Amino acid sequence: MRNRLALGVVVLLVLACGRPSGERGGRALIQNKGSDTLVNVAQAWAEAYKEVNPNVGIAVTGGGSGTGISAMINGTVDLANASRKMKDKELEAARANGIEPVEFVVGFDALAVFVHPDNPVEGFTRAQLAEIYGEGGSVEGWDQLGLAIPGCDSNEIVRVSRQNNSGTYVYFQEAVLGKERDFKLGSRDMHGSKDVVDLVENTPCAIGYSGLAYANEHVKMPCVSTSDNGTCVFPSSETAIDGSYPIARPLLMYSAGQPQGIVKVYLDWILSDAAQCIIQDKGYAPVRAVSCG
Repeated sequence: MRNRLALGVVVLLVLACGRPSGERGGRALIQNKGSDTLVNVAQAWAEAYKEVNPNVGIAVTGGGSGTGISAMINGTVDLANASRKMKDKELEAARANGIEPVEFVVGFDALAVFVHPDNPVEGFTRAQLAEIYGEGGSVEGWDQLGLAIPGCDSNEIVRVSRQNNSGTYVYFQEAVLGKERDFKLGSRDMHGSKDVVDLVENTPCAIGYSGLAYANEHVKMPCVSTSDNGTCVFPSSETAIDGSYPIARPLLMYSAGQPQGIVKVYLDWILSDAAQCIIQDKGYAPVRAVSCG
């Protein structure tokens, strides 16, 4: 009897943790899950919101855009973070569950390309990136781009990518390779954006991509152009906002239908100057020009 009672308590706790807009420690709780690109910003927002409304808690987890969107479709989170738009099949699945997802743009990101700091490359065209990363692409060695990389004796271009549940993976595929072209096999697919940058930092032969906010002084970010004759633009908050950087993207949150109650109030705050200054401080671009003290 005691074992049955203990099992029942565990089941209730698991169900409570998976239920959106629940309670924890006497506080209302908003469940927020998804994009690893957005997770650091989402956590910073959650921390700052304690000062705005101490009666509401925000539970933030990552796992990738696809994971967050699936959780929203299944009704286990209030807000799904995504660094790419929902796919048609995801929208169909949501509607089959009686859910009409609502999209909110909460910031912008320049999807940066990273190389080792000793790499002499100054910039890439989008076509060159497609030939490096895309299925059937002809570029396998740095010498094909006229480059010799110190410390890269093999000359091999070590492709660092993301796992396929990542919005960053999906966006790079669509914006650089084209929707109908897959990635080459043999890339090193990392779980998170920080893992991409860490590997590139320590691998002279490597190239990777992730959100701009994960850049550090130990990696180099070349400019990117749309063509051989196009202007080569460096990733930044400014070039993400004005759209001049060729692989800039919106950062999104999805709710299951029009948000209500504490979820709506929280989303309204995310779009306020105070919260937009936080996303700017994290290295992304706000949805509009803001004045931050």
